[in-house]
Amino acid sequence: MFASDFDYSLPEELIANRPAQPRSSSRLLELGRDVGLYDRHMTDFIDLLHDDDLLVLNDTRVIPARLLGHKASGGKVEVLVERVLDTRRVLAHVRASKSPRPGSELLLGETGLPVTVLGRSDDLFELAFAGATPVLELLEAHGHVPLPPYIERPDNQSDREDYQTLYARHPGAVAAPTAGLHFDAALLERLASRNIET
Repeated sequence: MFASDFDYSLPEELIANRPAQPRSSSRLLELGRDVGLYDRHMTDFIDLLHDDDLLVLNDTRVIPARLLGHKASGGKVEVLVERVLDTRRVLAHVRASKSPRPGSELLLGETGLPVTVLGRSDDLFELAFAGATPVLELLEAHGHVPLPPYIERPDNQSDREDYQTLYARHPGAVAAPTAGLHFDAALLERLASRNIET
């Protein structure tokens, strides 16, 4: 078996670079027991549930976890925070022409926010942010929304809301829980009216 066995054509015009408006107008593919595949829309989702069902929703809020900058030596770097360890330290993927070494410094964001490379474990680097400002605040001020790699455009301010679920509460996700992006206020109200607990 070869990886090329799984190649397929995906025309550019079929890639959604912006979310559907309203959110619940997104397409939904149902795999029915009797019917097979059935094309639907998210507005039909409620018809697939039963009264008093429990629907578990991921209420994690996406953080702007992508930081651009350069090494103190001058080379460009891109940092994608994978996990916040405490108020100053994170585990992150670091993309650079040459991997930074422990003890080296990265300067991130437009202001050159100093970050020290503490070490590396497999693909992740442990980084320490300088100063007393908590990491989550620094990411909000200097970070970019980590858009999926198939969206080939820079992020913008509207992405900070478009890539959040309506019920996002707890900061920490580095990627949107994508299935939840299709729920809008009207669909959530319809779920509540059917006593479907969320």
